[in-house]
Order: sequence, then structure tokens, then C-alpha cells
Amino acid sequence: MNAEVKRILIVDDSPKDVELVIAALGEKNLANKVDVAEDGVEALDYLYRRGDFAERDKGNPAVILLDIKMPRMNGIEVLKHIRSDPKFMLIPVIMVTSSREERDLVESYKLGANSYVVKPVDIVQFIDAIKILGQYWAVINQQPTVVLK
Repeated sequence: MNAEVKRILIVDDSPKDVELVIAALGEKNLANKVDVAEDGVEALDYLYRRGDFAERDKGNPAVILLDIKMPRMNGIEVLKHIRSDPKFMLIPVIMVTSSREERDLVESYKLGANSYVVKPVDIVQFIDAIKILGQYWAVINQQPTVVLK
């Protein structure tokens, strides 16, 4: 088992939602470092280590918490890129979004999302949901380190 503490990548254009996610993860005492991309373009820059993220540490995040409705490139497009690249296809991607649209839910799962969580309107429910997600996907879940062909 790899003892390295992996990062959590949050991709969300709402600073308030990002702040709540980070606070919820902190309440669960997760040691994971949290990185933030404000939209889909930044998320891909992060994964490919280019632009503002060119100097970030090597390696993939343990999990990506991905919003759908964002400027420049939405979460569905980001998910397509992630699942089409062998370097990223095994990263767990959790859609954490305010979208209750059936087409977003179906498209996310068709493209390989690991989970789809609708942001609860109630702040306590939202924080509880993030605590559970963070603990499961960043701590408990075991991921392969190589892609088998």
C-alpha cells in the first residue's frame, strides 16, 4: 500500500462552494492537500502540468470533485478529456454539482463518472456529504497505480 498522501482536486467556479468543501474536508481531518481549479480549462492545465500548474508536484490527484456548470469549459467536457487519456482515466471523478438535470446525470455516468452528487441547498447536508466523499475517495478507496492494457 502506498503511504503517499495524494491530493484532492476541486474544480468549481464558486469560491463559496470551494471554501465549504475545504472546510468540510478539514473537519474530517483529512491530511490530503487540496488543489483548486476554477474552471475546466484550469482543470486540464492542472492535470497536464501546464500554465499556472507547470511547477506542481508530479502525480495524479486521489480524486477529482468536478462541478458541471462552469465558464470556458464545463465539467462534462473535462470528464470527456479525463476518460479519453490513459494517464487520467483511472482517477475517480465525482460530479459535485447543482445540476438536477437528468441529461447531465446520464451523460456523466455514460462518460465514466464514479459518482454524481447534487449539491444540497442545506449547508449542513452539503458539508456532511463532502466529509463522506472525501474520506471514502481519498482515504479508503484503493486505486491501481498502473493502467493494464
